[in-house]
Amino acid sequence: MHQTIIEHIIALESMKKYPENIFYKGDLRLLKRPKVSIVGSRRLSTYTREFTYKLAKELSLRGVCVVSGAAMGVDAIAHEGAGSDSTIAVVANGLDIRYPAVNKNLIEEIEENGLVLSQFKDAFRATGWSFVVRNELVVALGDILIVTEADLDSGSMRSVEYALKMDKQIYVLPHRLTESLGTQKLLDEGKAIAITNIDSFVSHFGKRAENHVVKDDFFYFCQLSPSFDATVSKFGDRVYEAELDGLITVHNGTVRLN
Repeated sequence: MHQTIIEHIIALESMKKYPENIFYKGDLRLLKRPKVSIVGSRRLSTYTREFTYKLAKELSLRGVCVVSGAAMGVDAIAHEGAGSDSTIAVVANGLDIRYPAVNKNLIEEIEENGLVLSQFKDAFRATGWSFVVRNELVVALGDILIVTEADLDSGSMRSVEYALKMDKQIYVLPHRLTESLGTQKLLDEGKAIAITNIDSFVSHFGKRAENHVVKDDFFYFCQLSPSFDATVSKFGDRVYEAELDGLITVHNGTVRLN
């Protein structure tokens, strides 16, 4: 049996019932990163594929961990865009099973470099209801939910229902009028915000990190533009060292990454 998470995860308090067990493979430190959940259709358009990948990649370059469900389509593209070391895959089966088989290599990479989570014991095979359980956990982990393409009656729209109950902000990609009718409906009803410019959207998560910058707790904290006093209280002399190295700038009592 794989190890189960012992520590309490505050984000999961928004779920209807806090999970009895969460089994894992990988790096639990990803749970402490800023997180964005990305879901969508299994049968996605070329347009959705391109911009889901770009969204996930640009978020990961800013220290954001992308959460998705390891399914075919949008899920797989979101994991791939983020990179296996910046993503959490939540699965609907036991961790000894890599499903769907077409994503076996992707899931193995995430196990080695990122984090895979499941509420189900080894040997449990995915069923209709376990996907619903999986979807709730995916939504709960993210600070926001992005739906890049969805039909009206789809698992992604059920994920939206969870997000609404959890009071999570929902974002969608804009589509042609006859496409992605689920996300079109969300926009019509004022339940989602359209991402019309990816660079502008991801800028809210901080600056893009250069390759030489170490993405550690200090980096993620500074991405939030904290106060100087709060940063010194948490990291001490590290703040002054980072300022001398040119990693951060302190202006009007606020710390910002360069």
